[in-house]
Amino acid sequence: MLFDFSGKAALVSGGTSGIGLAIAQALRDAGCAVTCAGKEPPGAQGIAFEAMDVTDPASIDHVVAKCDRLDIVVNAAGVIRRGEEHDPEVFRQVIDINLNGAMRVAAATRQRLASSGGSLVNIASMLSFFGGGLVPAYSASKGGIAQLTKSLAIAWAADGVRVNAVAPGWIATPLTQGLQDDATRSAAVLSRTPMNRWGQPQDIAGPVLFLCSNAAAFVTGIVLPVDGGYLIA
Repeated sequence: MLFDFSGKAALVSGGTSGIGLAIAQALRDAGCAVTCAGKEPPGAQGIAFEAMDVTDPASIDHVVAKCDRLDIVVNAAGVIRRGEEHDPEVFRQVIDINLNGAMRVAAATRQRLASSGGSLVNIASMLSFFGGGLVPAYSASKGGIAQLTKSLAIAWAADGVRVNAVAPGWIATPLTQGLQDDATRSAAVLSRTPMNRWGQPQDIAGPVLFLCSNAAAFVTGIVLPVDGGYLIA
């Protein structure tokens, strides 16, 4: 166990699969009481589930009201619609989930985090740093997440709340399954990744736990790449 979060409570939006679920499980294993919020139950032991729609403020408020205490909030809810995002309506939908949704959850949990001196972690992306021709909405939303993280870190510092983000590289999740299954595109990913493998959701969990821990007590406003070296290659 790298970190001990006994007595702490966490809410993980989008915590029912992929990166979000791996983070929720890691927090649970470190002693944290974890609530996953999303569309479907995570199917993991020791993790409470609440149905939540990040595009609906009332849905978010309903879940947050059930949390007597929050020390950690992780914004992991997100979608990608490759090839469709040049349609303005699809663009709007993706932005509303990935970026506006993160802000809604952040705003709804701010007071509880301030009460505990807690930590908010957003999930950014490699596409926070560069564009993607097939995914303009996803790229714009993740660029926005990076700037939102920095802005909230400044705004919430007086409350004693730290706000950070991790920027995953190419991680083997349902969201990237199509790319994993495409031999040519997967080879292109691996050829640029110095560590020469797809990341696993668990690879993201450790850095998130660090950012939520006392080991990162003087760390706020960062966007931490966790990418096997992809960004520097």
